[in-house]
Amino acid sequence: QLQFVESGGALVQPGGSLRLSCTGSGFPFFRNVMSWYRQRPGKERERVARITNAGGAYREYADSVKGRFTISRDNDKNTVYLQMDSVKPEDTAVYYCHTTRSGVEYWGQGTQVTVSS
Repeated sequence: QLQFVESGGALVQPGGSLRLSCTGSGFPFFRNVMSWYRQRPGKERERVARITNAGGAYREYADSVKGRFTISRDNDKNTVYLQMDSVKPEDTAVYYCHTTRSGVEYWGQGTQVTVSS
């Protein structure tokens, strides 16, 4: 059964840094494109970053996080990361990892990130 375990969410001050982790199991992780989404209070879920499969040569970011967030993957650990730097209050959200396999979407349970002084 495909599943994810996410971690790393926390309360962080504006301008600070945080790293989220998502470890997958039950599927050939290295073959899958992996994404991070977030859902801010009162907003629809949006994609934040995406990384291609295997070596992760291609990465793309939402304009709102470009230059501040970095997505990476370690296929030996079946884990995808989201390094969040220079965070802002508007980054406050529940963050989810995501993949699609055989046309079915799979989501992590979500991890809360709160940016506040």
